[in-house]
Amino acid sequence: MTPVARRSWAAAVLAVLALPALLPLLSAVKVDLKCFSETFYRDQVRGKLEPVLKSLQIIHQSGVWLEIVVLLVPTLNDSAAEIREMTKWIAATLGPDVPVHFTRFHPTYRLTDLPPTPVATLEQAWNIAREAGLHYVYLGNVPGHAGENTVCPGCGGIVIRRMGFQVLQNNLEGGACPECHRKIPGVWG
Repeated sequence: MTPVARRSWAAAVLAVLALPALLPLLSAVKVDLKCFSETFYRDQVRGKLEPVLKSLQIIHQSGVWLEIVVLLVPTLNDSAAEIREMTKWIAATLGPDVPVHFTRFHPTYRLTDLPPTPVATLEQAWNIAREAGLHYVYLGNVPGHAGENTVCPGCGGIVIRRMGFQVLQNNLEGGACPECHRKIPGVWG
């Protein structure tokens, strides 16, 4: 095992072991799920997918609010097949109410030779996730897109309207949709 692989493995083991001790101190956790491919994790992140998936399960089982962010990078982790596999795993393992944010990539740092993620690719991911049964799917880094809003899975009404990182309108009433009164899971204050 190379020194980099040894450090990556040690960090992953430590994170999984430390997580149960940290979770009682937290009310919410956001995890960047880089992809759903062991190859991508090895080649691009220099890590492993399995400890990330295990951490997601531990967080979810603890009852701490969990949200997942996936930066879609053109040609590296944006295939429909990979997104389908990922979102089916999320729905089956973590449940339909775990929010998933598909975020638009912009070339920077080590990946300057790739274009920004096409909005159509993000919309395809959104559709695939909804087809997999996920209730709260979002699009990030596309200010003004309807995919930024929280929509009630019961009646389809917008319960939280956003623009970028700004909440423009919060229609929740006691953590529920004002139209159909369906409880909207989350940490609301």
